[in-house]
Amino acid sequence: MLTHIANEDDSRLSFWLRVREFAVPPSMIETATARRRVGDWAGACAAAGFDVDFTVRSVARSHGHELAARIRADLRHLAPDLLRWHLPRVAPDGLLRPGLTIALARYDTAPDQRGGARPMHLVVRTAPAWADAGQRISLALWDGSAAGTGARLHPHPRPHRRFRLDLHRHLWDARRVGELRTRSGAERHADTCAMPAAELLAAVPQVRRCAVDRWAAEAEMLRHAEGRRSGTFVVRLGARQRLVLDLDGNGSGPPMVRIASRYPVGGVSALPVLPDAATWVLPDLELLRAGAIAADRLHPLVASALVPDYSPNDAPRVPDRAGQPRLVQCRGEQHRIGLVDGFLAALDHNQAEIRREELLVALTGTPLPCLQAIDEAHRHPDCLVGVRERLDHGDTAGALAIVAGLLGPDAVLRDGALRDELETSARQRITYGLFKAGLSEPGIGRVPPVRRPRDRRAHPRNATSR
Repeated sequence: MLTHIANEDDSRLSFWLRVREFAVPPSMIETATARRRVGDWAGACAAAGFDVDFTVRSVARSHGHELAARIRADLRHLAPDLLRWHLPRVAPDGLLRPGLTIALARYDTAPDQRGGARPMHLVVRTAPAWADAGQRISLALWDGSAAGTGARLHPHPRPHRRFRLDLHRHLWDARRVGELRTRSGAERHADTCAMPAAELLAAVPQVRRCAVDRWAAEAEMLRHAEGRRSGTFVVRLGARQRLVLDLDGNGSGPPMVRIASRYPVGGVSALPVLPDAATWVLPDLELLRAGAIAADRLHPLVASALVPDYSPNDAPRVPDRAGQPRLVQCRGEQHRIGLVDGFLAALDHNQAEIRREELLVALTGTPLPCLQAIDEAHRHPDCLVGVRERLDHGDTAGALAIVAGLLGPDAVLRDGALRDELETSARQRITYGLFKAGLSEPGIGRVPPVRRPRDRRAHPRNATSR
């Protein structure tokens, strides 16, 4: 049993380490932060891989200048790179949960001519798995109708009850990031964190991963936001694991939760659901507590909230070794291969010898080990897993930089796994563009998956997203 728990914890930490390494590259954070600080929210969204499906000007024309001003104020403080950092992900590759609509903010509107009023929601949407390319995210508005921006094209246009961030602005709003330390449980306060009842701890599987001591305070926020008198709510711990809990706040101390003794039969689906962000311990906090990650590898806003004495200037600089010559055992000697005039070349062989070897290869002979190493670098480089990870997470610039550093900026790729990965990524971007334009459906124009050797899996099969 202890071995099983240890293996599960190791798999989870390994999963989130891979996500933190590849999902939101430092170059994206730096560019998006620079654009946000000068007030260019659209530029920040573009840098973070967001597609904006509306214009504030059209909102002002259709819903009034007051609502447009409120939305514009939130957009100016939206940190899209931070939002990407905190969005839910799925195993085994740590990609964004596909086909999801998440509410970021809700805006109450004035009654229309019929006397009704539909609240407006600022939402983000992830593409369905068949159309995903580069982990693009759509930023849209949804007013409850099927004609909302992007709603007709998305399989699930309605905001998900479990995955919602309108109650967790500190996960995307730069003005509220300071709340992360308290809301994540990194800093405990007696008035917000209560010791759960023993029966609740016994009923919660994998209790170490759950933020049980924060459930009461988060449930109180949920009850207030839903405008409910009853404090009964649902905690979803997995596909088939649910807990129905009662919120008990007597006013003399912090609120507490206990397992509900009564609830309407058949009415559990109508109860409010505790948001996923409030259910689990923050992955970054788990990594820090386990000593698996340093603060300089976290998002700067997250690091500054979780580590009080963190300073971005303390981050160590890793020397760039791209383009440095590599050693190859060739005919009993150590030879070098490196970049020459933008191409990968054998540095310890003259041109005449290289031409003779190329002619020998054309006649089905065995080339020099140096030329074999160059050919292998073009077809199956050691960095293939890293290139593949970056392409899957949308860091095309980072993937191409690795290829250029290895083979040179002017290299022509030969047939092999590396070229297949780059071509597949390019074709999938076309599929995503057709999906956004409403010109493609599941199974139409879909790029067939590349067959990947099992021994090159980046994550354990039993890794989980939460």
